[in-house]
Amino acid sequence: MSFIQTLNAGWSRTQSLLCVGLDPEPSKFPGALNGRADAIFEFCKTIVDATAPYASSFKPQIAYFAAHRAEDQLEALIAHIHETYPGLPVILDAKRGDIGSTAEQYAKEAFERYQADAVTVNPYMGFDSIEPYLAHEGRGVIVLCRTSNPGGSDLQFLTTDGKPLYQVVAQLAAQKWNASGQLGLVVGATFPKEIETVRGIVGDMPLLIPGIGAQGGDVEATVRAGRTANGAGMLINSSRAIIYAGKDDDYAQAAAAAAQKTRDSINQYR
Repeated sequence: MSFIQTLNAGWSRTQSLLCVGLDPEPSKFPGALNGRADAIFEFCKTIVDATAPYASSFKPQIAYFAAHRAEDQLEALIAHIHETYPGLPVILDAKRGDIGSTAEQYAKEAFERYQADAVTVNPYMGFDSIEPYLAHEGRGVIVLCRTSNPGGSDLQFLTTDGKPLYQVVAQLAAQKWNASGQLGLVVGATFPKEIETVRGIVGDMPLLIPGIGAQGGDVEATVRAGRTANGAGMLINSSRAIIYAGKDDDYAQAAAAAAQKTRDSINQYR
């Protein structure tokens, strides 16, 4: 199945819109993992196994692996998710954005090396920096639109043709760039009014929504602004609030409890 088909099936099967973000920072790991060469893999695998009953997708952030020379552990982690939890897509959070020939290599990295189901990309360099990802049939491409960080407004609210730039990006993604039918957009939970605006522009296109949990985004406002007619259409991401819910050797149980609570909170407003 394609990325979009997998998402739709997963939302229905799991009755969850929760995307668990995997941002492993070894300094925050419990003591039992100290000194292990595979600590990043083991930590993330344990989190995945604990939270999979409550999630509809996972989102590893590549920088947290690459900074510790743990790219091989990222490969192993994605393979574990695919083998153990088929139907739960993996979004590689890489935010790539470069000229076409370089983008071809980044696309191979995401889809051939890591076997991700989708990847986040930066549209600042225009369509030819996104097009190489679309050549990988059935894989998802999630375009930064209205990001959750405060500084995003520096550029995303600049006016062009009478519209803020983030709205122009949403329009382009929905009307011109989505030749593969596998595009989605990143819109932060910290800006629910903008989520509602983007939803109005793009119809049922999936939205990856970071910013609840540690960044303080409001769950109710997010769901009401971003849900589609069938109560889906969103990958609502929580990372630190789930994976670091516990600091001791019971971190898996703490993560599971946090994931369940987050899923239930989201479902309350669907």
